Amino acid sequence: MIRRWRTAVGLVLTAVMLFPVYWMVNVSLTPAGRMRKSPPDWFPAAPTFEGYERVLHEQLPYFATSLFVALGTVALTLALAAPSAYALAKLRPRGHRALGFVLLVAQMIPGIIMALGFYGSYVTLGITNTAWGLVLADSTIAVPFAVLILTSFMASVPDELVQAATIDGAGAVRAFWSVVLPASRNGVVTAGLFSFLWAWSDFVFAATLDGGGSMRPLTLGIYRYIGNNNQEWNSIMATAVVASVPAAVLLVLAQRFVAAGVTAGAVKD
Repeated sequence: MIRRWRTAVGLVLTAVMLFPVYWMVNVSLTPAGRMRKSPPDWFPAAPTFEGYERVLHEQLPYFATSLFVALGTVALTLALAAPSAYALAKLRPRGHRALGFVLLVAQMIPGIIMALGFYGSYVTLGITNTAWGLVLADSTIAVPFAVLILTSFMASVPDELVQAATIDGAGAVRAFWSVVLPASRNGVVTAGLFSFLWAWSDFVFAATLDGGGSMRPLTLGIYRYIGNNNQEWNSIMATAVVASVPAAVLLVLAQRFVAAGVTAGAVKD
């Protein structure tokens, strides 16, 4: 009996949490003429795909920019974070504890403050409204988090493996590349996934560093359907649904890696 109640409560809570997703899909299929109907249609009685047609014709450039920025952020983040985490976890240079604390404090800096600082530098360098500029800006948030995740995971790799590689003639770089990094696969996937999701959904940096050109991510492209006197809600929600697909697919594919990566270092043998 208790198990059934727990199942029922779990189903209710899941339905409540997923209701905004359902409503997003429902509105994306609702014709514009029925958008302000009261009470609203709880199910798409007369579904239309006009919003999705507009997305496919008008949002693809923004989609491509977001994909480039997200993948570029993942590549730059892992290229910087993985060697840094290896140094902190295995080489343990002088002051590594203080550096770890600084990285933790860096996570507490509001993104808008960093965005304003970037804006002045980007204007001087003339790189506002560039995809590479957004990659660099998004990486400043993702790198500290990735270093913390990977440091915890690489610290759980037995030192004996690194010592065995050293005895066989491997240097620090070879031990990192051939031993520690493959053993930290779950942590790498976790750090890369969170970096992708951050860059994919970023709005603060995109809005602040946008110079009004064409290189805008999807989070700004959605404003194409928002005007002073009119909001095209079916197109807005259709864009949101399309934008949610890559993130949802990645989360499903990487679920087991993420579960292992997040809990890495939580238990000691």
